[in-house]
Amino acid sequence: MSSATASPSPSVPPMLLSGLEPLRIGEGSLFVNVGERTNVTGSKAFARMILEGRFEDALAVARQQVENGAQIIDVNMDEAMLDSKAAMVRFLNLIAGEPDIARVPVMVDSSKWDVIEAGLRCVQGKGVVNSISMKEGVDEFKRQAGLVKRYGAAAVVMAFDEKGQADTYERKVEIC
Repeated sequence: MSSATASPSPSVPPMLLSGLEPLRIGEGSLFVNVGERTNVTGSKAFARMILEGRFEDALAVARQQVENGAQIIDVNMDEAMLDSKAAMVRFLNLIAGEPDIARVPVMVDSSKWDVIEAGLRCVQGKGVVNSISMKEGVDEFKRQAGLVKRYGAAAVVMAFDEKGQADTYERKVEIC
């Protein structure tokens, strides 16, 4: 018995995310289907719905993504003609009231930290922040990472620093 436990092989715990239902991303998870149609920068139709205040139609887009197999819903409200923070809060609160959508985790996606933090306050379960980086410096990165942890979320970390995006292997190693 003691020989069997003397040097156990290391294991990598799975990433656990959740909406109303758990999502386990383990070593064998080769692909995670992220629904990105609820992103104003990636979908002109969705952007038009949000800009026109047609949030029920926008919810239908999110619902369709989940019905079509999205395991995570990416929500982005970064649009110059929009109060991004207010739109993020309103949409995420509406999602929270829709069990057929809220069953999957939410990825709060923004280039503005105040929008991300407002979104994190609305997310049920364990969501994902898309994204943080060292673009604003190491201290700001640590502050943001600490807040992501405090809200119980996971984070996509981009290979950026004050000099810009890592575009070579050497720069990626330097940053990461």
